[in-house]
Amino acid sequence: MKIVLFGATGNIGQRIAREALSRGHEVVGVVRDPEASTPPDPRVSLVRGDATDAASVARVVRGADVVVSSISPRPNSRGLPAPSLAAAARALIAGTRQAGAKRLIAVGGAGTLEVAPGVRLMDTPGFPEAYKAEAQEGADSLEVFRAEGEGLDWTFVSPAAMIQPGRRSGQYRTSGDQFIVDEQGNSSISMEDYAVAVLDEIERPKNAGRRMGVAY
Repeated sequence: MKIVLFGATGNIGQRIAREALSRGHEVVGVVRDPEASTPPDPRVSLVRGDATDAASVARVVRGADVVVSSISPRPNSRGLPAPSLAAAARALIAGTRQAGAKRLIAVGGAGTLEVAPGVRLMDTPGFPEAYKAEAQEGADSLEVFRAEGEGLDWTFVSPAAMIQPGRRSGQYRTSGDQFIVDEQGNSSISMEDYAVAVLDEIERPKNAGRRMGVAY
C-alpha cells in the first residue's frame, strides 16, 4: 500500500514509517519544511505539505491507499508554530475526499478516553494542568472527525496515558472509548507497539468510522 504520512519526522511518525516499511509498504512523508528535515529512513521521500490546508492535503495524498496524520499540537524544533488539530482534522477530511482517498488514520491523545461512562480522563481531578491544552486540542479534533467524517473510513487512535520510546513487543490491547489500565492501574504503551497497532488497523481495519484506544 501507499501510505501518505503527515508528521513523518516526529517521534510517533518515525515509528509508524519504520513499521510500515518493515511490512513492505511505500511511505511518503509530509512535512512543512522538507529541506530542513531528515527522513526517518532513506526509503521515505519527504514532500512539502500543510495538514491544515485542504488543497495542500488533496495535492499530496492523491493516489494514496491510506492517509495517516501524526502531527503534534506543539511547535516544532525549528520554531514553526503549533498547528490546530481541529483545523487539521477538517482539512484532512476535506483534502482526502477531494483526492478520492478513503482511508484516514489520525494519531490522537489519551485525554478523551473515558475512565467511567461519560467521564473523560482529561476531566478528572488528577489530570496534569500542563497537558490540558493539548488534551483539548485532541478533544476538538475528535469531535470534528465524528461530526464531519461521514463517508470516509477514518479511525482516531488514542494511546495509553504514558507513551514513550521502548521496545517492539507486538503486544497490545484495544478498546473503543474506554481508558485501558493494567492490573496495577497503570496505562502505558511504547511508541513502537503503538505503531504496530496503527499498521495492524491499516492492514486489517476493525475500527472504521470511530475511535480506538491502544495500551498494554
